[in-house]
Amino acid sequence: MTEKPKRLAGRATLVNALGLHARSAAMIARVAQKARAAVRVKHGDMEADAASVIDILTLACPAGETLEFIIEDPEDCDILKNLLDLVTSGFGEKQ
Repeated sequence: MTEKPKRLAGRATLVNALGLHARSAAMIARVAQKARAAVRVKHGDMEADAASVIDILTLACPAGETLEFIIEDPEDCDILKNLLDLVTSGFGEKQ
């Protein structure tokens, strides 16, 4: 019997000019709050609760840097995809 992976992760580079700011952090948190289990976001050696705007802002991530999202429940793989799409789309900001 094969075991499901316990967590999933994915990385995306911030392509929007402003990097991680209040509006983009709120968009990430809105998506992460829909998850069944915890969603974490990492930048370098710092990690934050992706459902918390304040936590996300502590990462102070400028444009061109990479974020890593960690999903605790494999059933939340759609949440991971949505988060990666959000970042790679530049949060809908004009470039």
